[in-house]
Amino acid sequence: MKDLHSTLFIFDIDGTLTDSVPMYLMAVTQAMLKLGIQDIDTDYNNYKHHTDSYALRYNYERNFLEQHPADLLEQFEQEIVSQMELFNSSKEILGAKVLIELLRKSNVPFSFATGALPKPAMMKLEDCGIWYDEALLATSKTHESREGFVMDAIDRAKRYYKKDHFERIVSIGDGLWDMITAQNLKLDFVGIGEKHASHFKNIENIKYYPDITTFTKSLT
Repeated sequence: MKDLHSTLFIFDIDGTLTDSVPMYLMAVTQAMLKLGIQDIDTDYNNYKHHTDSYALRYNYERNFLEQHPADLLEQFEQEIVSQMELFNSSKEILGAKVLIELLRKSNVPFSFATGALPKPAMMKLEDCGIWYDEALLATSKTHESREGFVMDAIDRAKRYYKKDHFERIVSIGDGLWDMITAQNLKLDFVGIGEKHASHFKNIENIKYYPDITTFTKSLT
């Protein structure tokens, strides 16, 4: 494997490591309904922020014209988990588990940055048998914006790996918002998957791979 000990890889989860997006969006919607939010904007792709915490705040405020109670986010998180238990378990994106294990065994730094809340994110990774440490998991629990929790993922990795800085930071994701966030933060970006292949292929200074397995081969 290439010498990547001074490189940090930051992984999106939904759609990148776990095949969970349709199920998860249904769970999020049902969780808000359970909390009494009836008029829900389900056009999630057009949200200002693609995060659970923003989805809750945005829909609560448009329904009740006031900020949601401080403890509602905790209730929302638990309700999402309850709804997820009603669906089939998340499936691994082929090659994700192998990649994470390869990085881990090779002592290559990595962390996770997800718009989900912590408990649902961990549930998805556990369903797929993908190793994680909660200390490396940055979520929308503390940051509504992707930029916020990606920066948190960097800080978490510095503490976990006891490094003051990384020579290179690479964000890996399947979504256009993942790419835009990396560009905003001036991070390298790797686009994965076929969904946005036409966009990824036509943008300079980013790498594109059709699947995780192909990306993994590029590291060896």
